[in-house]
Formats: sequence, structure tokens, C-alpha cells
Amino acid sequence: MSIDPLKPTAPSADQLPSAPPSPLTPGELHTTEPEPTAQLTDVQPAGLEPSPVHSPAVAAPPSYLLLVGMAGTVLVLDYASKVWAVKTLSDLPGPAGSMVIVEDMLNFALAYNKGGAFSMGASVDDRWRSPFFLVVGFVAVGFIISLYRKVQPEQWALRFGLPLVLGGALGNLVDRVMRGKVVDFIDYRAGWVEFMNSLIAKVQPTWHVTDHWPTFNIADICICVGVGLIALDMFLTGRAPTETAPLKTDSAAPHG
Repeated sequence: MSIDPLKPTAPSADQLPSAPPSPLTPGELHTTEPEPTAQLTDVQPAGLEPSPVHSPAVAAPPSYLLLVGMAGTVLVLDYASKVWAVKTLSDLPGPAGSMVIVEDMLNFALAYNKGGAFSMGASVDDRWRSPFFLVVGFVAVGFIISLYRKVQPEQWALRFGLPLVLGGALGNLVDRVMRGKVVDFIDYRAGWVEFMNSLIAKVQPTWHVTDHWPTFNIADICICVGVGLIALDMFLTGRAPTETAPLKTDSAAPHG
């Protein structure tokens, strides 16, 4: 059978163009849901936990309530004890009358100290000695108050040591202002004191060897205890760790 090239022929089924997709009806538009898209904010690297946000902790300065309370208590006790000592021990018979508390160890005997610790500077002329110790006392009080506001929360020894030193310094300073000298009345004797003095005498031959500790008062006791706490704080602060683990502030980029 011959095919006439001029006669049109019908196309075969596989040559027919496919029908265009029918438009969606309004009902079908509402039932079609878009594909979910990836939320970049929820993507986390595998095996990593989100790092919490840390805000730097700011240590608040210590309250002056403890400083004023402890120093005030020491000042009141020291002043009351000195008033009692002057009134009671002055009436005891003899030029150096004393009240025995513990036999051969502890007595109450009235004494006056015009100098500093261990009667240092007592022989200096009054024109220079009194102003000097007054200035030193006021400077010490101001220094302690200014230093206390820098105490950190973990420095518990320094927190209690400074108020004791302040109370003792104020107690002796009040004596210097009112009397021009410090009232002492606690007389202590012990064998270890004599042994310590004998060791000093080997270095300083003119040192007087005795079992008698220089007479002191409540203010002196509080100053010594406070200085001991300050020294303890220096020891503890030197051993405390100064480095902490760094905070993780950088996060890895999400994998594509």
C-alpha cells in the first residue's frame, strides 16, 4: 500500500500531546497543605546541648551593720571594764594593789600606759607622744572603715577580724582623748612568757627576762584576735583558686 505524501494522515496515539492538567477547584485549594520548611532556629548540632546564657555575678559590698555592731560592742565592753577597773582597783590597799583571779597566773592590777603596744614610746615627751598616737589612731580607724567595703563575701575571716580591730582601736583612742593614756588592768604570768623572753635575751642582752606579760585590756585582746583573723584571711586567700572554667559562649554552626 502506498502512501500519498500529499494526503494528510491521522497521528498515532503516542504522538498525540498529553492533555493539560485540569485547574483545581475551590475545595481542593483548601485541602492542599504546603510542605513544612526547616526552622533554622530549632536546628542544633548533633550531640550538642544548647549553652545556657550566664550573666556575670557582681558581689555586693558588705553591709556596715556587722562592722558597726561588733565594733560598738567591743567599745562598750572595753569602756565599761576600764571604768570598773579605775573605780575598783584604785581602792585596793598598797601602791600596786591587785585582785587575784587565778593564783600565780591571772590578776587584775590597775596600770596606765602612755605609749603604744608593749609601752613603746612611753618615754617620749608628751608634746610629741600624745599627738602622734592620736593621729595614728584616727588614721587606723579611717583605714579600717575604707577597707571593710572591699571585703568579698567569701572572706569570712576578714569580715570578722576588721570589726574587732576597729573596736579595740576605738577603745584605746577614747582613752587617749579622755585621759591622755590607756587604762590597763589584766595582769598575766606564765612559764612560756619567761621562756620567750629568755630567747629574746640571747639576741638582745639588755632584755629583761620575766614571766610577766605586759598588762593589757579588753581592747588589746580584740585587736590581737582581729589581727590573727586578718592573717588567717591572707593565708586562705593565697590558697584559694584564682582561675575558673571559661564560659561556653560560642556555638557550632548548624550542619547543612
